[in-house]
Amino acid sequence: MDSMLNFDNKVALITGASQGFGKLLALELASRGAKVVLGDIKAESLADFTETLKQQGYQAISLAGDVSDESYCKALTELAVSEFGALDIAVNNAGIAPNFAPLHMTDEATMDKQFAVNVKGVQFGMKHQIQYMLTQGSGVLLNVSSMAGLGGAPTVSSYAAAKHAVIGLTKTAAVEYAAANIRINAVCPFFALTNMVTNVSDDESRKKLARRAPMKRLGHPEEIVATMLLLLSPANTYMTGQCIAIDGGVSAM
Repeated sequence: MDSMLNFDNKVALITGASQGFGKLLALELASRGAKVVLGDIKAESLADFTETLKQQGYQAISLAGDVSDESYCKALTELAVSEFGALDIAVNNAGIAPNFAPLHMTDEATMDKQFAVNVKGVQFGMKHQIQYMLTQGSGVLLNVSSMAGLGGAPTVSSYAAAKHAVIGLTKTAAVEYAAANIRINAVCPFFALTNMVTNVSDDESRKKLARRAPMKRLGHPEEIVATMLLLLSPANTYMTGQCIAIDGGVSAM
């Protein structure tokens, strides 16, 4: 296997791992030799996926819970260390999307939920992941933000605010821990065909979204995960603090 994508014996923690980017990434990392530690709020689907990985001969464990609860984030990190003896990679992928609505119709409950999961989930995850990586002397973190974190996002203001915060956390932590040999980056996808998008949109709205991209289509989850793998690559040792747009050309306009 090419050393750039060889994750033999790396221990990788992934939140939001029962579907979408997280599930695909877990399978890709496991197939390249990583031991995966999976988290998700959906206990049944998480358990089913973990068992599937095990049946395919991969090393996988999981713990269900809510990333907005700091004690869960701590427990997930502790599980990785207790079961596999290390934590080399952590991907803070768990997130939720709101229903489309203009800013003046966005209520407090929506804002609170967005910041609880999409911001505190990343903050708490990084807090405990970094604490262990400091003792280990190395580590790689990848946070999942969004194109909504790089610019305006009409009708999803609460989501945009939360994803901007993820970028702020990513860049700040990257500077704080660079000298400790801990790399921290983020991916910022445009709309991709995951359940997060398809569950809150219909065919017509997705066609309208696709027209906003120079490539005139939405992204496929596999395309996002391919970039995530490159950012996590053991050969990618000098990149930190970057928030990479994966957007079909949107950010070039």
